[in-house]
Amino acid sequence: MKKDIHPDYQPVVFNDLASGTKFLTRSTATSEKTIEWEDGSTYPVIDVEISSASHPFYTGKQRILDSAGRVEKFKDRYKGFGKR
Repeated sequence: MKKDIHPDYQPVVFNDLASGTKFLTRSTATSEKTIEWEDGSTYPVIDVEISSASHPFYTGKQRILDSAGRVEKFKDRYKGFGKR
């Protein structure tokens, strides 16, 4: 790697605002806001709206949508399309 062209890659805490879960990982992102972690060190913290801890795909708590109603509406709307 070339020197002095890459951003600083450092430990950062990501705080999921939806679930309250915090992750310590490494990132090039930075923040003025800091938090003291379990190991006693202080790290920058970045607040995120959603992460794997709160996203419905990863948690398995997906909402069931009325897809049949949507399909029927689509079919009704376009039932005569292309027929001449």
